[in-house]
Amino acid sequence: MNEFSAIGQELRDLIEEWEPKLLALDRRIINKRRNSQNRTVKQIVGHMVDSASNNTHRIVHLQYQKSPLEFPNYATFGNNDRWIAIQNYQEEDWHTLVQLWKYTHIHIAHVIQNIDPEKLENQWKSGPNETISLRAMVVDFPRHFKLHCKEIEVLVNHS
Repeated sequence: MNEFSAIGQELRDLIEEWEPKLLALDRRIINKRRNSQNRTVKQIVGHMVDSASNNTHRIVHLQYQKSPLEFPNYATFGNNDRWIAIQNYQEEDWHTLVQLWKYTHIHIAHVIQNIDPEKLENQWKSGPNETISLRAMVVDFPRHFKLHCKEIEVLVNHS
């Protein structure tokens, strides 16, 4: 059992908790209500897919490329909103989007649990004069996941 087994299990537990909640949401809630970033529930879920996908790529690259790794930060300069718009998550079939969210996160949990421990201090250039270690990036991932779940919860509970 490696040091990231708990993170992988935490992600799987969150997926198990949230998948039925997401699938049960009313269409008006997922399509109309918007958070402070002007994102609907569908767009938040799409952003979570993008985050898991981009982090999976970073985790893989950080284990075989030269450190510090130069790899695009899709979230810089509002590009994460461009990703949401270009992929048109707002018009994605809800069931398909939730399944994509589920399996993308199940996969990143698997990838996290299989990280080479010797690569954990490899660095990613996350911004100008900013780096983050593979370890720190992975440890932070559940916090980011839960932040977006909380945003969804707020939108669901807002009347």
